[in-house]
Amino acid sequence: MCTALASIGGEEFLRQLVETFYDRIETDPKAYRLRRLHFRGHGLEHTRQAQFEFMSGFLGGRAYYRERFGHMNLREIHAHLPIRDEDSEIWLATFDAALEDCNLNDEIVDKFRATLRRAAHMLINDVPDWRE
Repeated sequence: MCTALASIGGEEFLRQLVETFYDRIETDPKAYRLRRLHFRGHGLEHTRQAQFEFMSGFLGGRAYYRERFGHMNLREIHAHLPIRDEDSEIWLATFDAALEDCNLNDEIVDKFRATLRRAAHMLINDVPDWRE
C-alpha cells in the first residue's frame, strides 16, 4: 500500500519539508505570530522534531509521535496555546510556501493541503492570550 508519506518522497523528504517550514518560521517576518507561540512552548528545535514525528504518522508512515506521547490528538497538543484565525492562516501560508520551496505541487499535495486546512481551522480557540 502506498501511503501519502511515500508519495511525497518518504521520511527523508518529509524531514526536508519540516526543516524548510521551520526555517521560514524563524526568518519570515510574516510568521512572527507563530514564532511567538513557539517561544512560550518548548522552542523551535523541539517542535521541528515533534512536527516531523507527527507528520510521519499523519501521512500514513510510522507514528513516531504516538509511540513517544501515546496519542496524536491535535487539539490536546495545542490546547494551551491561544490560536486565532490569523494564526491558522499564517501557519497554512507558511506551510504552503515550504511545499513550494520543496517543489511539491501535485494532486496528492492538494489533498494534503485540504486536510491541513481542516486541521488548522480545528485548532482555533478562545484560550486567553498572554502579554508580550
